[in-house]
Amino acid sequence: MTDKIALITGCSSGFGLATAQYFLERDWKVIATMRQPREDILPPSKNLRVLPLDVTDADSIRQTIEAAGPIDVLVNNAGIGLLGALEGISMDLARAIFETNTIGTMAMTQAVLPQFRQRKTGVIVNITSTVTLRSLPLLSVYTASKAAVNAFTESLALELQQFNIRAHLVLPGRAPETRFGENARSRMDGTIPEPYAELAQNVFAGWAQSSEVTHSQDVAEAVWRAATDPSCPMRLPAGADAVKWAAAA
Repeated sequence: MTDKIALITGCSSGFGLATAQYFLERDWKVIATMRQPREDILPPSKNLRVLPLDVTDADSIRQTIEAAGPIDVLVNNAGIGLLGALEGISMDLARAIFETNTIGTMAMTQAVLPQFRQRKTGVIVNITSTVTLRSLPLLSVYTASKAAVNAFTESLALELQQFNIRAHLVLPGRAPETRFGENARSRMDGTIPEPYAELAQNVFAGWAQSSEVTHSQDVAEAVWRAATDPSCPMRLPAGADAVKWAAAA
């Protein structure tokens, strides 16, 4: 049993849910956050707390951090996907992607830094994507939002070294078992104008034929390593395809 506490954002499905389960199985205390809390989403455990959190809302962040109390690890996993050609994406939609994926990560990190700095300990793990290492069509806005987090994390790691605070990146590959594609497609109305239709068909067909993918367990294992191994690299690819892409980058 450990008294270590991890706060994980975006735990309603996919990487966040798998990571929360992974930490619970290793006797960590877990604060699993999501926009619409569901107590039944994880097995009952005395080490589990489920809290509401909208990373785009300053009041929600403040209330969650206050309710959580001291933590040891922050896992910034909450994010939304978007598939579409830039020409078909409204700037309102682009801003919404950045508000969650980029600003939300920065805001959550900023909220926990005072307690980490005062205790001179803490770990921040930001989950982005290997599309930031290998550009793909129809993901320009999404990729930009995640690439910004890469740059943010790399710079942040340097400024926090003096306080013994670590910052890491976990970069998953394509994860068909998660709801990323489903959620991204829900925002696709009009995002692929007719001139881009043939390109989109080819892209989707290529993805369907890919045999190397990332599983949620791969991401959970990478987050665990970042949280518990001070000697691990700042960047951790997660998944067979991610490892391959990272090696070629």
